[in-house]
Amino acid sequence: MQFLQNTPPFLFFTGKGGVGKTSLSCATAIHLAKQGKKVLLVSTDPASNIGQVFSQTIGNTITDIATVSGLSALEIDPQQAAQQYRDRIVGPVRGVLPESVVRGIEEGLSGACTTEIAAFDEFTELLTDESLIGKYEHIIFDTAPTGHTIRLLQLPNAWSSFIDENPEGASCLGPLSGLEKQRDRYAEAVGVLSDPNRTRLVLVSRAQQSTLDEVVRTHKELADIGFSQQHLVINGVLPQKEASHDVLAAAVYQREQKAIANLPEVLQSLPLDQLPLKAQNLVGIEALSGLFCDGEEGTTDSRNDSISPLTLPHLSTLVDEIATTGHGLIMTMGKGGVGKTTMAAAIAVALAKQGHSVHLTTSDPAAHLSETLAGSMDNLEVSRIDPHQETTRYRQHILETKGKNLDEQGRLMLEEDLRSPCTEEIAVFQAFSRIIRESSQKFVVMDTAPTGHTLLLLDATGAYHREVTRHTQENVRVVTPMMRLQDPAQTKVIVVTLAETTPVLEAANLQADLRRAGIEPWAWVINNSLTVSTTSSLLLKQRAAFELAQIETVKTSYAQRFALVPMQVDEPVGIQALLNLGQQKTVTAAESEDNPSQQDVVTHQQKAT
Repeated sequence: MQFLQNTPPFLFFTGKGGVGKTSLSCATAIHLAKQGKKVLLVSTDPASNIGQVFSQTIGNTITDIATVSGLSALEIDPQQAAQQYRDRIVGPVRGVLPESVVRGIEEGLSGACTTEIAAFDEFTELLTDESLIGKYEHIIFDTAPTGHTIRLLQLPNAWSSFIDENPEGASCLGPLSGLEKQRDRYAEAVGVLSDPNRTRLVLVSRAQQSTLDEVVRTHKELADIGFSQQHLVINGVLPQKEASHDVLAAAVYQREQKAIANLPEVLQSLPLDQLPLKAQNLVGIEALSGLFCDGEEGTTDSRNDSISPLTLPHLSTLVDEIATTGHGLIMTMGKGGVGKTTMAAAIAVALAKQGHSVHLTTSDPAAHLSETLAGSMDNLEVSRIDPHQETTRYRQHILETKGKNLDEQGRLMLEEDLRSPCTEEIAVFQAFSRIIRESSQKFVVMDTAPTGHTLLLLDATGAYHREVTRHTQENVRVVTPMMRLQDPAQTKVIVVTLAETTPVLEAANLQADLRRAGIEPWAWVINNSLTVSTTSSLLLKQRAAFELAQIETVKTSYAQRFALVPMQVDEPVGIQALLNLGQQKTVTAAESEDNPSQQDVVTHQQKAT
């Protein structure tokens, strides 16, 4: 592994949920400790399970790992840190300011920026405390701060006064109002992070185009602020020998190899390591110690050899229930890479196929809906909102109004605030609002929707909802976009996820976020499931077995109703392929007259490799 060579004192692992950051950081910590190094492993991941990995309680104090000599660990709970941070800022004004104002302040401190800044506030001490650093040769961080957070911490003076004077324009600057005293410590920490001799950033990805595109954004964002020492690790690559088992395994292998071969140009210059997909969950010292080994994967465990697809709800069940209403707004929501766009398109074409009038719209810059649909059909209208254009227009409006009388420092702060992900969501939501009205007459299927926090922030600061209702004459009924989203008879939110630990937890956090905004998700869709796919690959069967616990968690703890969509042999492109997603089982190339047989596909794959 190249990223393990000449290891600097600080290692940061970053990547979207479910790519394997925790497994890699834990395996790296074990690897270095077994070389006789003193190592501290720190997690700021809300889905952290390093205590489970090492079979002992860790928590928010540095704890020696009993089974690995020289290794200690620390779990920083970002949610707990954020709550303590909110209490520190809101406490002095509670009971002094009106309750509505306090709620607005609390909502301003409820977003991802606050959580990340609070976590950064915790671990900067680990980067700057010389007495602590002297005890360890390596400190490994599971989850790195984003470029946006770092830029916020590098802003000029007068944070607090800017917030006081501009209460309606600060979505991400609010959390900074209590950090003035730590400014010097943050500057020192940022200096450590940008020193290539002291810090290495490991970008973790899967061999999927959407995931690699997200890595490109992370790479550029962090490189722009001086994080030059970067490595790329592509995790969970299906071994070539598995591709000979059946057409599904062959298709997965080919897709992954194509993604690796067509690596985005900006990533091609980075040192690259690949790690094979493992059959078992990476829990325990033995499993993690073998992560970097090239030995044969243990896929002969007969206990998992007889797993067959389960009879579980499929997408058409949800579509049929949606269709009974005749019209309404359907929103697919979820983290990047889980398949929101594909699910939105599949639902839209299924409703149109039944004869309903449907408007399918997206703001996803990578959605390429026209390519996904690869055709047109009766009853289906398609549109795309350009998030870049909408965000540029929104930023310009705020700078011309809120920023009109600001000095240079204040304008710099406002400009950074407007780089927040919330800004894009608000700008796009305003564009979506024009389309939402159509849902009283037809089905509107919307891909890439704003989070609950963004909606509350929009409601609290932009005050669209409150302004409309306040200025409405008595006995005149007005339905605002926010009211429509909160009405279950008008709106059905579908949370899309994968049957993996971190994506399910992220989806659960999203659901809690929406509930704070008074929006109750209608259903969950678990995409790309091996459990409802047909395969003879022992490795994929074992992976399917590990999905069952997450499916049960979704079923019993989170979802009112849910459906599973099987992993596909072919990319779901085209009207017919999207319609097939609603079926109970995967339609394989071997089952189609127009496609080659399974043996032909495997033979072609073997020749190609």
